[in-house]
Amino acid sequence: MALNKKDILDLASLSVEEIQLILDTAETMREISERPIKKVPTLRGKTVVLFFYEPSTRTKLSFDVAAKRLSADSLSLSAGMSSLTKGETLLDTARNLEAMHPDVVILRHGYSGAPQFLARRLKASVINAGDGTHAHPSQALLDMLTIRQHKGRLEGLKVAIVGDIAHSRVARSNCEGLTKMGASVTLAGPRTMIPHGIEQMGVEVAPSVDAAMEGADVVMMLRIQKERQATFLMATEREYARCFGLNEERVRLAKDDVVIMHPGPINRGVEISPEVADGPYSIILDQVTNGVAVRMALLFLVTGGGLNADSD
Repeated sequence: MALNKKDILDLASLSVEEIQLILDTAETMREISERPIKKVPTLRGKTVVLFFYEPSTRTKLSFDVAAKRLSADSLSLSAGMSSLTKGETLLDTARNLEAMHPDVVILRHGYSGAPQFLARRLKASVINAGDGTHAHPSQALLDMLTIRQHKGRLEGLKVAIVGDIAHSRVARSNCEGLTKMGASVTLAGPRTMIPHGIEQMGVEVAPSVDAAMEGADVVMMLRIQKERQATFLMATEREYARCFGLNEERVRLAKDDVVIMHPGPINRGVEISPEVADGPYSIILDQVTNGVAVRMALLFLVTGGGLNADSD
């Protein structure tokens, strides 16, 4: 099966079979990162542009590493270093990018829908690296890969996602992807951070964090996204940690073999205690490792799955 898509913009537009293909391809890509020489010539001659309007560490770096491990040429562009500071519009930026004939453009933008806007105007493939509060497909895919590696499956699992759901594109993409793959998703957090009508995505909203934790196979903690809030929607961080933070006592409410996740960056002592973040149930660093593998898979698949490219 081939991934017959030019762009990766969200999880809603991917079928179960397409998600399965991406995850299976990422599994094979992990092996490349474990070799003494972590490089294959698969995408030699391809050009990947990393265009990040917003700050990023894990996503930007892992896309860059992914491109280099597949021997693509990667170019990095940030809003502060581009002509956007001189008043250039996203449309003009798109036209200029198109004139340079890149093969893949990876875009992170503060406005929801920006990657879709770019994808309609570029012949190059566009991969959404996070747009506003809308979607973060590669993060959800790496989360699903990590869960599948530790649990052997996605179908039938209870996944609790806790924190600032309203401002989290990670939460939305995971709700779309996990429910599509047969997992049960329960959300919890301050009522001011739970979007009205989120249940329409096929998820449940728990009355408390403790209720969401009960019997959970997987717990995914989210940070408070203050940069997207006009005002802080809780009285204090200490209050948030007490009411909604994940500590060792709350972990015991979940299944004995629960795994703990976090997309990063972590605010230790706020949404998650250091003891839990660094504890035996934490698979947070596995998420980082899988981030490279998933992004290698996406680059490989949107450029034709190796068709007309050199192979190892």
